[in-house]
Amino acid sequence: MSFKKITIAGAGTLGSQIAFQAAFYGFTVSIWNPHPDRAIRRLNKVQKMYKQEMGITDSDVKRAMKNIVEITNDMEIATKNTEYVIESVPENLEIKGIFYQKMCQVLPKDVILASNSSTLVPSQLVKFVDRPERFLHMHFANHIWKFNTSEIVGNEKTDKEVIDKVVEFAKEINMLPIVLKKEQSGYIMNSLSVPYLNAALGLWAKGVADPMTIDKDWMKATGSPMGPFMSLDAIGLRTTYAIFNAHAEDAAAKAIADKLKQMIDEGHYGIEAGEGFYKYPHPAYESADFLKV
Repeated sequence: MSFKKITIAGAGTLGSQIAFQAAFYGFTVSIWNPHPDRAIRRLNKVQKMYKQEMGITDSDVKRAMKNIVEITNDMEIATKNTEYVIESVPENLEIKGIFYQKMCQVLPKDVILASNSSTLVPSQLVKFVDRPERFLHMHFANHIWKFNTSEIVGNEKTDKEVIDKVVEFAKEINMLPIVLKKEQSGYIMNSLSVPYLNAALGLWAKGVADPMTIDKDWMKATGSPMGPFMSLDAIGLRTTYAIFNAHAEDAAAKAIADKLKQMIDEGHYGIEAGEGFYKYPHPAYESADFLKV
């Protein structure tokens, strides 16, 4: 294996998924989270989704969970003997900066550091670390067991051997590694999907049509198996909000961000919450009559 032990820092929506995915494929994993009890609750949700969507058994879950050896809010304990840290703390430059400065104080200089940031690029975060040659981004999509790509990009000083090792790790946890030649806000996937989702969200925000109508029109006209609002529920509205809020100087983006924030504040932030634009676990689009005339 590429790493004997890895540490996931931040066990929110994606951090908990990354931790379980790595443990499921045999890696020894530790988790650092400011609130360990919340990390445990997140992992319990992830286990249920894996069982529902991947068909894994209780014994598979137990085997994976045995590989998660620590869940702690102590950085020194979480990173003891670790070789790779993946940061997945809230999508905020100040929060991430404080995290890296604290993490680098306890982390041996040979440990590789990666960010799972959705909207920030390596050049924005590398100033906070003490090992630019061992720092890169490794970006995952929500529901990583299903949408299993990992977008990987270094900063100007990242060693090639570090990129190669992280690519190897991605393959070992059943991810398709997508290596970017240079940094790009939104990487490849979000750079392609944001304009599409922006158009759908713009129609909704302006009151042109409701999400279900927009999804039906798109699916019927293009033959796509998913509409934009189905995708948004899978991505998670908190991630989507972060992307649009990052461009809040634009009036249209701000209008979308404000409407998303209202949904999030009401607890409707996607599949994992049980409700987003659709209600789960049995959304309307699962009906055989969804696209019938």
